[in-house]
Amino acid sequence: MYAEFFGLKENPFNLSPEPRYLFLSEHHRDALNCLVYGIKEKKGFVLLSGGIGLGKTTICRSLLNSLDDSVETALIFNTAISDTDLLETILTEFGIRIRKETKTKKTYIDALNKFLLKNYAAGKTAVLLIDEAQNLSYGVLEQIRMLSNLETEQEKLLQIILIGQPELNATLLQPALRQLNERITVRYNLPPLSPPEVRAYIDHRLKVAHGPGPLTFTSSAINLIYSFSEGIPRRINALCDRALLIAYTKNVSKISRKIVKLAVADIGADYFQKTMNGWRKIWTRLTA
Repeated sequence: MYAEFFGLKENPFNLSPEPRYLFLSEHHRDALNCLVYGIKEKKGFVLLSGGIGLGKTTICRSLLNSLDDSVETALIFNTAISDTDLLETILTEFGIRIRKETKTKKTYIDALNKFLLKNYAAGKTAVLLIDEAQNLSYGVLEQIRMLSNLETEQEKLLQIILIGQPELNATLLQPALRQLNERITVRYNLPPLSPPEVRAYIDHRLKVAHGPGPLTFTSSAINLIYSFSEGIPRRINALCDRALLIAYTKNVSKISRKIVKLAVADIGADYFQKTMNGWRKIWTRLTA
């Protein structure tokens, strides 16, 4: 709606996880490198954790786009499933077909093992990525651990990447999941962006959208965006998108602190409440 007004080819602050918009802060680059390392060195398990809206799924999609034909991948993003559903989904993602009348847990595992051995013989790597892994039940997590037993004498046949929110770490500390937790040797916890990175993040997204043209963000506006978003990319996107819409309706091309305040008020304090310390903090930031 406002893109043409600001000289942009598209909306730079969509909330969808688009890999080409991935901003490689130091920590995002480290997280991506961690995933690549786990795959190349065939570590078996890799865990990427971080809060809501920090860009974990975007990193995952970027990783998938960067892998070549020597890597076969299966992506699972619906994690409210049973252990049998998990196996069936993995086979579907890898393109493995079995006869309908033989669909049991044993035949699923046998078919997967056959595929992985063939894949290994062809010099390929098989990677299973599970997004939103914090929603997995104990039974499904135990099934995932069992899948890591599919191996040759030299290495694991399946590299498993778990991506989830911080509560996944707490779940893995439960005694029932001790064996799985001990197998995860490569881990990375993704933190929010720092204040300087917030400006760089906004500039990056504008650049990808072929901007900024006449569009500018004042330093005080950036500071307020950081204050309310607390460095969380999804919140930054929501604030900037609303700020650009307000600026468009006012026929101005400078995003000021006042514009950001209006954007915050327009979105509503409830949106930011989850990561802030009470309404007084909200009100202070709005009226400062």
